[in-house]
Amino acid sequence: MTEETDAPDLAALQRRLAAFAAARNWQPFHTPKNLAAALSVEAAELLEIFQWLTPEQAAEVMADDGSAHRVRDEVADVLAYLLQFCEVLGIDVLAALAAKIDRNELRFPRADPSSG
Repeated sequence: MTEETDAPDLAALQRRLAAFAAARNWQPFHTPKNLAAALSVEAAELLEIFQWLTPEQAAEVMADDGSAHRVRDEVADVLAYLLQFCEVLGIDVLAALAAKIDRNELRFPRADPSSG
């Protein structure tokens, strides 16, 4: 699967997640509060992988198949809960990100290359 041509789009993934939850009657539990909490837990599980690593060890975490698998799984869990959270609240995650980048570009001007 190549990143640009064969990767599923975000909307398709959100639909799959919604269908998965619906097939299990999980919608009553997928409240904004519960999804935000689950997102926080999964982000903490991602952090746990790196908790006691040196910066050098952390930079090499993807070189080991076992730790790379754990990182990919936790990243997937974080993204899944974020997409479900956005679905429940009607947030267009890509539009929200684009707007935030726009605000950050205004808030944090480019560094002056001559000052470095």
